[in-house]
Amino acid sequence: MKVIDFSKTNSLLNSFVREIRDVTIQNDRLRFRRNLERIGEIMAYEISKTLSYKTISVTTPLDIAQASVLDDDIVIATILRAGLPFHHGVLNYFDCAGNAFVSAYRKYKETGHQSFDIHIEYIASPEIDGKTLILTDPMLATGSSMELTYRALLTKGTPKHIHIATIIASKQAIEYCMKSFPESKTTIWAAAIDPELNESSYIVPGIGDAGDLAYGEKS
Repeated sequence: MKVIDFSKTNSLLNSFVREIRDVTIQNDRLRFRRNLERIGEIMAYEISKTLSYKTISVTTPLDIAQASVLDDDIVIATILRAGLPFHHGVLNYFDCAGNAFVSAYRKYKETGHQSFDIHIEYIASPEIDGKTLILTDPMLATGSSMELTYRALLTKGTPKHIHIATIIASKQAIEYCMKSFPESKTTIWAAAIDPELNESSYIVPGIGDAGDLAYGEKS
């Protein structure tokens, strides 16, 4: 299984990651959402380099030109609600892709938020059998939500290849996904991989709660 950590190389993407981490910038929700979207666009472009293409003829006003176009059927899936801006960024580039949405959330067992189960309440997805599945979630903390989302989507078929796209991942989540997803057909793309989780399973240093930062605090 291949893991791509964009923070290991210099690119403009790192500037957007810096902004979504910065507490002095995070309070601007519009800017936060736009940065998630821009990271999604960059990541979609990088993923596109690994896909299958075919050559077609295009009629111009003067002659016939040859063009290389995507030959994979794409389905982009996201975990609600924090994943929406990131998902939209990926969709900006794969604009003909199918779209899937899964509601997965943490149900805490006590007030200290140190123990929880992952619950899935809702799934809307096209058929994914034989298609390329891009799973998007800006924060990959434990990897449990991502795995359960994938298991839920398997009710719609078996994908040809799985791309896990995330912005901030913990080292623990990367290791978990490497054990939980098919090794021969999964690629993990992360804008940054952080070293640890705190007692509430939030990524450290991370960014905080991406959903709250994008859309406001939930009750």
